[in-house]
Amino acid sequence: MTRELKPTVLVVDDEESILETLSGILNDDGYEVVTSSSGEQALTFVKETSPEIILLDVWMPRGIDGLETLKAIKELSQEPIVIMISGHSNIDTAVQATKLGAYDFLEKPLSLEKVLITIKRAIEKMRLENENIALKTRILQKFEIVGESPKIKALKSEISKTSATPSRVIIFGESGSGKELVARALHESSNRKDEGFVEVNCAAIPHELIESELFGHEKGSFTGPYARKKGKFELADKGTLFLDEIGDMSLATQAKVLRVIETQEFQRVGGSKKLKVDVRIIAATNKNLIEEIKKGIFREDLFFRLNVIPIHVPPLRERKTDIPLLVEYFLTNFAQQYGQKTKKISKATMRGLMAHEWPGNVRELKNTIERFVIMAQDEIIDAQYIPSLREQRTDYSSYKTLREARGQFEKDFIHKKLQENNWNISKTAEELEIERSNLHRKIKSLRINTP
Repeated sequence: MTRELKPTVLVVDDEESILETLSGILNDDGYEVVTSSSGEQALTFVKETSPEIILLDVWMPRGIDGLETLKAIKELSQEPIVIMISGHSNIDTAVQATKLGAYDFLEKPLSLEKVLITIKRAIEKMRLENENIALKTRILQKFEIVGESPKIKALKSEISKTSATPSRVIIFGESGSGKELVARALHESSNRKDEGFVEVNCAAIPHELIESELFGHEKGSFTGPYARKKGKFELADKGTLFLDEIGDMSLATQAKVLRVIETQEFQRVGGSKKLKVDVRIIAATNKNLIEEIKKGIFREDLFFRLNVIPIHVPPLRERKTDIPLLVEYFLTNFAQQYGQKTKKISKATMRGLMAHEWPGNVRELKNTIERFVIMAQDEIIDAQYIPSLREQRTDYSSYKTLREARGQFEKDFIHKKLQENNWNISKTAEELEIERSNLHRKIKSLRINTP
């Protein structure tokens, strides 16, 4: 029968009977146990054996006491969970131990059952913390900015300089170039990284719902909501609010966002109470906002409020030297995602990837590599897949009837507009000046493949 592997526990107490009792009960429960009768010896064991859990006596007459030992343990790079034990405890000692980082405080005479329960809870806490660290690491890897080209190095330098400040930022760049990655990097490098990163895609939310999404609403404020809802500003308090596609926000909403920026206060839709927040705003757009201001569809005062620090994300065609690094990064990620062995790219395939102009930028490259990983049967992805990269020019004169040529043109045109708008149905329908439901029908009838 396989024995469950449990954490190592270090028991520190100057009473031999306590060491023997705790060592016996913990060994019987499957723990690896190390014992020590002094704080100095305990510190040596911590450095040599790296125990996950420490049971530490407060009162030790020889050498440093438990609180001094606790303080020294917490100064080490790998912190174990420390449970204090004492027969001379008082509230002040317990408070001091908690401030120094103790997980719990147990009084003598010890209840062995309580000791085991406390250790199990400490292990569960440690497990959850490790899972959170692993999850955060995966998230950071997912949003990693990959590249070593001069433009990407300059971009990373801008992020480094900007992230430490509370200044508002507008990120400019084409669709698929990585504006969200920049926003997340700014957040994760800031002093707000332990608070929320809240994202709002202004182009994906209908105009009549955007205010409720941003500011929340009170119960019964309009037809539909049966309960109070917190808005994105409220959820992002002390953290970062990322307003993606800010250029698609209505003028009415722009005015309200401007007011929140100026006062850091707002009211929920249908509410009368003013709520105060501390939010750093990062906006992003693929539009030329100066041109939008000239057209009268973007507020100049909001632009100047947001545009404290402008950051421009280069399109992939301007940093093609990064393509091999991005290809390797995506190949590895997708192999892990699909449980496959990592495939390799042939030289001919890489030449094709380098020659392509990538109108969809990094997102298009990512989708291409994912397709390669799924479709390629061999470990080496060869040049047979490259034709799918080339833009095929359709010869409409080759069709026999006007109806057939018109149908193919409509399919190609809608497909191109969907790509340009990152497959956002609402935004594409608005640009084509047709109803959203009508666009859905056309996608289905024309058999347009969507991601």
